[in-house]
Amino acid sequence: GQNRERSGYDSDGDGIGDIQGLIDKLDYLNDGDDSTDTDLGCNGIWLMPIMPSPTYHKYDISDYENIDEQYGTIDDFKQLIEACHKRGIRVIIDFPINHTSSKHPWFTQAVEYLEGLSDGQQPDSSVCPYVDYYNFTTDQLSSVYYKAGSSNWYYEGKFWSEMPDLNLDCEAVRAEFDEITSFWMDLGIDGFRMDGAKEYFSDNTTENVEVLKWFNDMVKAKDENSYIVAEVWTDRETYAKYLESGIDSVFNFDFGDGDGIIANAVKGSSESGAKGYANVCGKMDELLSQYNENYIDAPFLSNHDMARIANTLVNDPDKIKTAAGLLMTMNGSPFVYYGEEIGMNSSRTKDENKRIPMVWSKTDTTGMTKGPADMDAGIESPFPAEDEQEKDKDSILSYYKNALRLRNQNPEIARGTIEKVESLCKDSQAAITKTYQDSTIGIVYNLGEGNGTVDLKGTALENMNLEGSLTLKEETVQLKDGKLEMPACSIAVLK
Repeated sequence: GQNRERSGYDSDGDGIGDIQGLIDKLDYLNDGDDSTDTDLGCNGIWLMPIMPSPTYHKYDISDYENIDEQYGTIDDFKQLIEACHKRGIRVIIDFPINHTSSKHPWFTQAVEYLEGLSDGQQPDSSVCPYVDYYNFTTDQLSSVYYKAGSSNWYYEGKFWSEMPDLNLDCEAVRAEFDEITSFWMDLGIDGFRMDGAKEYFSDNTTENVEVLKWFNDMVKAKDENSYIVAEVWTDRETYAKYLESGIDSVFNFDFGDGDGIIANAVKGSSESGAKGYANVCGKMDELLSQYNENYIDAPFLSNHDMARIANTLVNDPDKIKTAAGLLMTMNGSPFVYYGEEIGMNSSRTKDENKRIPMVWSKTDTTGMTKGPADMDAGIESPFPAEDEQEKDKDSILSYYKNALRLRNQNPEIARGTIEKVESLCKDSQAAITKTYQDSTIGIVYNLGEGNGTVDLKGTALENMNLEGSLTLKEETVQLKDGKLEMPACSIAVLK
């Protein structure tokens, strides 16, 4: 799951989501009991930035070894980690290392030092080490260079003037991050989400891969099970190369967003229907495993930087469910943006509108957050709130729970080697097998708007039994005499 703390659940009534509020809602994500079916079944959470920062989004950090007081304290965080681990939930934190806040002491001290230099005097890092931490120059090299206070120097700020870029070639900066990662790992976190990895050295893949290799080696030397996923928002041929660094995952941008493979498959566009989806699943594995055979794919439907999937699919509940089914039968570790599982809406116009409060209830305001100050009013979801969907077997939330349960019960779904069953892939139908250790399962997709019959005779699926299925309503998939009878937009898992 991807959790935006500010928009999550508020424990103290100040309108801001916080760590104690998240602890209150952990049973919703995973209650730690496999025999219940009331929880979602998530086994991981990515917390978006939780460190002190002057902005609402907190991607510009002013103190790397603390919790922003709006969210709570280090003690609250320790409680969260303990509560998560008790339920089998791993926790990774967002880790922006491309830049700091302009309010970070490293930066303020460097600027103060540069302001004290006389004309033509070169900075001396033995006097102020922080002048090496950023990219300072006496020339304004481009439009992303800004004046460093009243000095004659400029600094690079690729994203914003108040986000000065760090010089990740600087050994002292790397030593700082060595210490900072130890601080968080000692608190019990299970890994890091690396923000904006494409911009460490803007669009220089070779140098960026080197930074991630250094980071990965350093972290894995402390804990080989630490999980590292990087955000590299570009085409798949490029982001695949980032796996050469040894990190576990890069986000799979090809399958996500409004024009991604999943959205297109659900919309039934000719080249990307069920067959196209099955094609690319296999190709993706071939491509990514070239660079790191132990990679873990990280697919998603939408995130905090894009329109939510419900908007993309024009709030059609059948399409939203089908997209979830395609995501949850993919390899690797799928990420779900908070509220996606209840069909929450957003608006494309600005980031705040993609980060609105989680709709726990439309009648009980306990724990509801106010959301970012600059979000627009009136972004309403046409679907019921979480507390109502909880009670409806046909809700989007119930579909997500079923999909996650099917996934968690069949490890082949996440880990198996994919083979396409060519003879069963046509138009809106497709089938693949996944083999993990000594076990092979089949997954059959009917993405058509009508019922479909899939004849398994003569294929790798011929002697398998029906293990489970995902359907839009309470219809069922039937297996009779080697033929699957599949309702519209359904998915069957065979074993």
